[in-house]
Amino acid sequence: MPYKEKKVEKLYFSIGEVAEMFQVNSSLIRFWEKEFDIIKPKKNKKGNRFFTQQDIESIRLIYHLVKERGLTLSGARKKIKENKEDTNNNYEVIKTLTDIKSMLLEIKESL
Repeated sequence: MPYKEKKVEKLYFSIGEVAEMFQVNSSLIRFWEKEFDIIKPKKNKKGNRFFTQQDIESIRLIYHLVKERGLTLSGARKKIKENKEDTNNNYEVIKTLTDIKSMLLEIKESL
C-alpha cells in the first residue's frame, strides 16, 4: 500500500489573509468583528487576531448578505439572529449553483 500524505489544512488565518480572501480591507474585518457577535477570532498576547475556519464561514455569510445582497448591517444582523441556519443554507445553495454555472460555461467554451 503506497504512502499517502495527508492534505495539510491551516487551522488559523491572520486578518491579512482573511481580508485578501474577500478582497476587502483589514479594517472592514475588524469592524464586522465588533458589529457581529458570530465572529470570535482567537487573539494572542500581542492582540493579533487568528481566525478559524468557522470564523471565515461566518465572515463569508456576512459578506454575502452585505456586499452581494445589499442588506444593511442591521438588516444582516437581524437576518442572522432570526434564522441563521436558513440564511446559511440559502447561501450554500447559491454558492453551489454559481459553481455549477461556471463549470458549465467552461465546458461550453471547450466545445
